[in-house]
Amino acid sequence: MAQIDETIKQEKQRIMQMHLFEQEAYQRGFKAVAGIDEVGRGPIAGPVVAGAVILPRNFFLAGVNDSKKLSASKREFLAREIKQQALSWAVTYIFCPRLDEINIYQATIEAMKLAVANLNPQPDFLLIDAMKLSDINIKQQSIIKGDTLSMSIACASIIAKVERDNLMQSLDEIYPGYGFAQHKGYATRGHIEALITNGPCSLHRVSFEPVKSMVSGGNYGEQPSLFK
Repeated sequence: MAQIDETIKQEKQRIMQMHLFEQEAYQRGFKAVAGIDEVGRGPIAGPVVAGAVILPRNFFLAGVNDSKKLSASKREFLAREIKQQALSWAVTYIFCPRLDEINIYQATIEAMKLAVANLNPQPDFLLIDAMKLSDINIKQQSIIKGDTLSMSIACASIIAKVERDNLMQSLDEIYPGYGFAQHKGYATRGHIEALITNGPCSLHRVSFEPVKSMVSGGNYGEQPSLFK
């Protein structure tokens, strides 16, 4: 019993610690603080996705963390709770060919700006995971590893991850044979083998290796790191 009580105490302390950036913004006079994060920068197929969320000041949800540290079932549960309690949330997608046209970094920025624009009410302060948004008339703070340090950013990370994973599962039915439901577009061995067998589809990022090599006639044997 004592061990359980200690675990609960530690989790409460961790969650309270994750509210420090939000509390600082409130103390500076801001009223609507939004957390922004992205998922899907690394895959060779599918969209980059940005999530944005404005939480109530008294928001508390045990288990919230960087989405990459959570199981799929835990993310699904938390995403439902976040959406239900949030004052506002939004998720936006940038697909190919736009992603290839402007590069992945700019596509991430564009997705984040669209997510912020889709929030209602609009935020007056942004907490962003490791990035800065230029040409946007809202005060902001970039936080390295923000998805583990800020409650708002972590929640944005979770809803973006769940939305992207669910989308890739749906796209697996439209583009069968690649295994999108399993690897979500990342360069797994199975995905590379399917890519070699079937060739790229319209979800594949032609500016990314090894898709770029295939399009240009490159040699997959020169990409051993993909299979590690």
